[in-house]
Amino acid sequence: MIAALVIGMGFLAWVSTSNSMASVTFKDIGYRTTDATQAEVDFQVTREPGTAVKCAIKALDSKFAVVGWKVVDIPPVDQSAQGQSADGGRTLAQRVVLRTESQAVSGVVDSCWIPKPAAS
Repeated sequence: MIAALVIGMGFLAWVSTSNSMASVTFKDIGYRTTDATQAEVDFQVTREPGTAVKCAIKALDSKFAVVGWKVVDIPPVDQSAQGQSADGGRTLAQRVVLRTESQAVSGVVDSCWIPKPAAS
């Protein structure tokens, strides 16, 4: 009984540690609409330097309807670039240009995730 409890606690610790080490976070910085057909979204992504990330970006109109959407790939940072930032290359600034169906009044990151490796 005690052995099962210890194994279970060890497994939970491993799962929570592995999830936190492979996490990705994002922060909206700003947006700009150039005209009714285009918007730019600025954001930051924080993840482990050797980790590729995908982010879904959306532009919204005044009624919060999605008028533009794009999934972008953020490649891993190479070793030489890691020393150039204060956090070792974990946080990257990104600017994404979106095509829009009508005038956007805001642009935000919907979500970011670490893609699963392709099956070979």
